[in-house]
Amino acid sequence: MTAGQHSAPAAGVRTRWRRWRRARPFTAGLLIALGGAEMPVTLRAPLGVLLHVGPQGLAAYLVPLILVICGVLLITTPQQRVFYAVLSLVLGLVSWLTSNLGGFLIGMLLALVGGALAFAWTPVKRRATDVGPAAAPTEVAPAPREPVDSSAPTESLDAILSAEPGPPRHTRAERG
Repeated sequence: MTAGQHSAPAAGVRTRWRRWRRARPFTAGLLIALGGAEMPVTLRAPLGVLLHVGPQGLAAYLVPLILVICGVLLITTPQQRVFYAVLSLVLGLVSWLTSNLGGFLIGMLLALVGGALAFAWTPVKRRATDVGPAAAPTEVAPAPREPVDSSAPTESLDAILSAEPGPPRHTRAERG
């Protein structure tokens, strides 16, 4: 076998990896997860002492754990990126109080930058020219739908506004 035959599958894997990575806020999720993973490293007290302290001590472990989960979920489910981004931004700011100044600022800054990137990320819409010959055939746009209610007005707004005012549509019938 030649060297060219071995590099072809690697190029296909690299192309698929690049396409998958670009279809989601990968960098943002990675930064959020790294920021959350860095925060517990700066904690000095063991878990038993922090649990004895109470909710404030437990938050020192919960906030980074939730940040790591947000980073992973941001990568795996990019449809919910706004929720995970806002949650990461809030937890990044909360980590200032709970996790030794947010992991000595490093973890907090990673979480805040990742949250901002996730909030700003939008999916790329593929154009018809970007689609190669191996792609699925494109569908034809559906025809315009008919109005559901046949009594609904179908004339344009200009025609309605320029019409002469007439008797009111709904007149009360006097009962005798």
